[in-house]
Amino acid sequence: MSDLNESARSGELDGFHIGHLPAGVGTEVSDFASEWDDVSFATRVWERRVAEGHRVDLRMHILRGDRLADLTAVHDFLAEYHERDPASGEWAEFAHPDGPGLIGDGEAFWLVEPGIAVDVLVNPERYDRAALSATARAVTRAGGTVAE
Repeated sequence: MSDLNESARSGELDGFHIGHLPAGVGTEVSDFASEWDDVSFATRVWERRVAEGHRVDLRMHILRGDRLADLTAVHDFLAEYHERDPASGEWAEFAHPDGPGLIGDGEAFWLVEPGIAVDVLVNPERYDRAALSATARAVTRAGGTVAE
């Protein structure tokens, strides 16, 4: 585990508990709230200082919106949001404790229930799929329920 203080190391984000972070993740932590194409985002970003400025190591988004009806809809929404071809990338099924998902290089996402999804992104130059998977699997509903 990194040298982050306890609140940055774990904690809650919009009704979800963050139980694990990859080793060496940046110590500068910021939370944001936004909306894009009728989906609301609660986002936490971990970054570190580098010679060129700052580098993001990890991002987590809790997504809420009616258009997130199933895993295919989440995949398509995220492809549009991240400005990538929906057919690009190699995705594998990802069995998250809170629902079905997909995992690829640097990103894992899953459908918690219709209208709620989670997206976890790591810097693929620093973290492999095993580190991504361990981090994503440790993002779970806080207290067994999702905050509205």
